[in-house]
Amino acid sequence: MATNFALASTPLVALPRQSLAALRSALMRDLGGGFATYLQEAGYAGGDAIFASFREWLEARGGNAEAVGFAEFQGLAAEFFRDTGWGSLEIGTLNDAVITLDSPDWAEGDPTLNIGFPACYYSTGLLADFLGRMAEAPLACFEVECRSNGATRCRFLLGSAEVIGQVYQRMTEGVGYVEAVAEMA
Repeated sequence: MATNFALASTPLVALPRQSLAALRSALMRDLGGGFATYLQEAGYAGGDAIFASFREWLEARGGNAEAVGFAEFQGLAAEFFRDTGWGSLEIGTLNDAVITLDSPDWAEGDPTLNIGFPACYYSTGLLADFLGRMAEAPLACFEVECRSNGATRCRFLLGSAEVIGQVYQRMTEGVGYVEAVAEMA
């Protein structure tokens, strides 16, 4: 069921995808490899506003964010992110070790960019904070597939900083993320 999301009643503003892409390009050009940290910090700073908006969105539908189980949350979060313009989202798990977020049309992913690495850094910060608030525990987010580097989807892994750090470390050693996550299970 399509709904209209009233931004005026939330702490959110509409931002064209092209503006986010231009910001990323300018930061890459001017800061080189350090650009990602700035986008992640900005995304993380917005997690609270996104979560507050999700709570209001859910309450308008008669729901309560604090009473939602993971199975129900998967569908609700997917609907919320779609309604707010981020794109479709499928939430799952991988080996019961990490949460997966998959999207074939994620707003920050840019198939025309064609760079050699995942580039949805704003989203990694935002999703870590948003889902950390839902989990009531700090979470880390790591993008392992991205439309900006030729993948058919953006795939984010979420888990504790320790688990995500171990997955990242194993990937730097040449192990694929699926195998690295399997080692954590």
